Amino acid sequence: MNKKHRKTLEQIFKKPTQSNIEWKAIESLLISLGAEISEGSGSRVRIVLKGWRGVYHRPHPRKETVKGAVEQLRKDLIKIGVKP
Repeated sequence: MNKKHRKTLEQIFKKPTQSNIEWKAIESLLISLGAEISEGSGSRVRIVLKGWRGVYHRPHPRKETVKGAVEQLRKDLIKIGVKP
């Protein structure tokens, strides 16, 4: 995990929840953690990481992830033992 990935992870865990985290930075972080990412239908993205499976919607037309998705991702990362 490089410095940019650590910064993204810190942003995900920051409270109050931020709504300015770019989705591509989140995807990059997840890949660095060993996640497998595949495209679903529409804007869906399937993520498999350490036995956990999740489905998220890639934001559009904006590139920033909404707060609700960041909060859910934080909960999911905590479940599999990922912390900043």
